[in-house]
Amino acid sequence: MKTYLFVKRAMDIFFALFLLLVASPIMLAVAVAIKLESDGPVIFTQPRCGKNGAIFNVYKFRTMICETERNGVPLRDSERVTRVGRFLRKTSIDELPQLFNILRGEMSFIGPRPLLTNYLPYYTDVEMKRHSVLPGITGWAQVNGRNSISWEAKFKYDLEYVDKVSFKLDLLIGMLTIYKILTMADIERVHIIDFDIERRSAGNI
Repeated sequence: MKTYLFVKRAMDIFFALFLLLVASPIMLAVAVAIKLESDGPVIFTQPRCGKNGAIFNVYKFRTMICETERNGVPLRDSERVTRVGRFLRKTSIDELPQLFNILRGEMSFIGPRPLLTNYLPYYTDVEMKRHSVLPGITGWAQVNGRNSISWEAKFKYDLEYVDKVSFKLDLLIGMLTIYKILTMADIERVHIIDFDIERRSAGNI
């Protein structure tokens, strides 16, 4: 496994550089579209948990307005998503800036998705194993339901990946990811209660 992870890192760097070169015109066009539609930065950054629990800033194209309330009334997330942002989410183009996270050694193309830092206190010891590998842009959980499965199911798939990580599994995940992007499968963001709130309400603190 150690040998494969070394090879995987080399492949991550190669393909990240290649995709940045190929996708740079698209990324430039997206940046212009974001700036024309709403005020605020082009890139959205947020602290996430990485390998071994290390904290890093994940990069995404901004898909929401920066305004959080209007006339003193808080805006729902669904009300803040821009037209450009809706398209970026539907096509997963909003994830392209994470190629820089890959080059920085903070992420891989494939691995468990990096989650919010405030979730850390609520993992069980077994669930913490998901942080034993680099987080990914896509992963085993994402090709098995993405936004439509429960937290328990997501962690089950994440732990399966950690236990069985291999070139064959990564290739399968990569192919399924491409299929889901092209068919726009599992893109609807089903409302699932935040993980930390779910654990607190269950008394698992």
